[in-house]
Amino acid sequence: MAEKTIGVGDVAPDFTLPAQTGEQVTLADYRGDKVVVLYFYPKDDTRGCTAEACAFRDSYEEFAEAGAQVIGISSDSIASHEKFANKYNLPFVLVADERGEVRKRYGVPATLGILPGRVTYVIDRTGVVRHTFTSMVNIGKHIEGALEIVRNLAHEQASA
Repeated sequence: MAEKTIGVGDVAPDFTLPAQTGEQVTLADYRGDKVVVLYFYPKDDTRGCTAEACAFRDSYEEFAEAGAQVIGISSDSIASHEKFANKYNLPFVLVADERGEVRKRYGVPATLGILPGRVTYVIDRTGVVRHTFTSMVNIGKHIEGALEIVRNLAHEQASA
């Protein structure tokens, strides 16, 4: 059962999960330093997920220049993530939520009740969710929407 769906204005639930490198990634480690673009996706090396990962890859430099870290998350294993990241030269972190616990904490919905959903969150430097986008098919909007918010947050910080 999914918990409350995390939305704009909520504090992003913290987590520590293994990345494709085997290193542990903790969301709270980015607080005060980077905006985090956290995107949940259904499965490594499937058509839609590959398109989304490659779109994040192709925009990665723009995210990095605006002070953001991209993190992909699915229930695939560390080995699956490593193979996926290497195959498509993904420059960002993929974390393994093998039991789906973080997905549940964020309240990411399943599509048709069975397929893990596709949701992107932009989390500001204080750990607050500033943007969410849910769509299984409109992959480009995940990247465009997140990049726009990240740039706005960078601009806000620069003028603060």
